[in-house]
Amino acid sequence: MSRNRVLKSSPGRRAWRARIAVAGILSIFSITGRAPAAQFTPFEAAIAAFDAEVAAAVAEDAAGCVTVAVFIGDEVIWAKGYGWADIENRIAATPETIGRAGSISKSFTAVLMMQLIERGVFGLDEPVVDVFPEFDGLAGRPAAGAAVTFRMLASHTAGLVREPELPGAASGPIYGWEEKILESIPNIRFQTAPATEYSYSNIGYGILGLASSRAAGVPFMDLVTDLIFSPLGMSSSTFIVNTPRLAERLSVGYSRRRVRDPETGEVIGSEVSAEQATREHFGRGYKVPNGGVYSTVLDLAKFAAAMMGESRVAILSDESRAEMLEPQAPAEGYGLGFMVRSGDDGITTVGHGGSVAGYNAGLRFELDSKIGGAMLRTTSYDPPIETLLRTLVAAGGGE
Repeated sequence: MSRNRVLKSSPGRRAWRARIAVAGILSIFSITGRAPAAQFTPFEAAIAAFDAEVAAAVAEDAAGCVTVAVFIGDEVIWAKGYGWADIENRIAATPETIGRAGSISKSFTAVLMMQLIERGVFGLDEPVVDVFPEFDGLAGRPAAGAAVTFRMLASHTAGLVREPELPGAASGPIYGWEEKILESIPNIRFQTAPATEYSYSNIGYGILGLASSRAAGVPFMDLVTDLIFSPLGMSSSTFIVNTPRLAERLSVGYSRRRVRDPETGEVIGSEVSAEQATREHFGRGYKVPNGGVYSTVLDLAKFAAAMMGESRVAILSDESRAEMLEPQAPAEGYGLGFMVRSGDDGITTVGHGGSVAGYNAGLRFELDSKIGGAMLRTTSYDPPIETLLRTLVAAGGGE
């Protein structure tokens, strides 16, 4: 029986989850010296050690929560929540806790773009201005520069600045995000000529989302919901938390700022506040295609499975997925909506990170083993999800 077919065996996966849960408990006993450690595979031991580290660090942080899921192919084999999703109301975090995915939203926007390309709505190397004429109004366009294409926007090689030079572009109600982009266009500069270097651009992804929507003739958020969230069963993923079912599972976003002595200016402590994160739930100006997704680690695992070709529902062809997960020259570590990292260990992972007020996120997976990890947090502590993934892959997938 092939390796992949073994990994897809549900009874085997259930046994793994049970063993790994026990491994987590026994690893803590081992650390405290209260009970001898059992013998586990390197794969199980890595998760147990990670579990113990995160539990201790979140308890020490004492402000916010972490949720994590480890998956192989289309099945989550281990998931856990740590800390408080809501400190004031003492609501504990679980794998079903919803958080903001931040710039992982770019991966969804790029997948939507590729879905529309497969449907013949526009071409990957077609100039964006062909379907979005307002794009021609950018400031300081290089005289001899190539026309900006969808590929360039999706790979951050269009040469655009990171943010528009428009006061208030990143604030305001979510339903006005398209108008914010249109207002921003005359205030967007080129920092390099198109297709000459990698230059990460949030506003570039805002434009990519709006241009894709314009070409399809359907609102952007509806497209992502209908073509990605719904087919993959991502029922906890959304751009707007507007139902009790979602709101009751939304974690509170906590930001930390230094507190200084008013006389000496010396840092004397820190203050935890949910004010900015709460305000941004009502909108961040243009930042929807590049940072507007809410999700859970379980839903992010479903998205990763689809990008590995392991989902029961194919949202893209194999050819399109392969194109997206390859670095796009002149970018060396970025494909189309996905970061590509090759380590000294010979392991290459793909995925994306995200950071917005009060929330951080990470999604990484490895294409050969089909092993991946998803993380959402509101703590200052950042779990080493990338290190865990590399350790699990090196352990041979738990065989």
